[in-house]
Amino acid sequence: MTSVPDTSVHPIRLLGVRDTPLRLDEVYAAVGDAAAGGTALFVGTVRDHDGGRPVTTLEYSAHPDAESGLRRVAEKVAADFPVRALAAVHRTGRLAVGDIALIAAVSCPHRAEAFAACGRPVEDLKHDVPIWKHQIFADGDEEWVGAC
Repeated sequence: MTSVPDTSVHPIRLLGVRDTPLRLDEVYAAVGDAAAGGTALFVGTVRDHDGGRPVTTLEYSAHPDAESGLRRVAEKVAADFPVRALAAVHRTGRLAVGDIALIAAVSCPHRAEAFAACGRPVEDLKHDVPIWKHQIFADGDEEWVGAC
């Protein structure tokens, strides 16, 4: 017996802007789909440098409408690609080097589509979602970076 994909299920399965740690297992489970032949996952972490300067911590702040902006980005990706399932979560608050700041995952019928579709929300949210990054450098200097 062959299974017919359930097209009544909306492809956007999980979205969030949170002040709690992000979980890979939660995001990966959200994009599981029997009709998907490819699942791509991106994990953005806090690195220990920026522009050649050592970074000790980051602090992300979000506008109250950030989650709505994230939804608009996700809906555009779902409209532009054959997305079976999409999930994206972004962290707010103080993060240390190595902490997860963003997880995005997309399932599509084929791997090439999944790779292409997964990169899109990661790039688009940097430009279209009101989330700001406050970097603290090892020398005590600080810097605010526009939308992250």
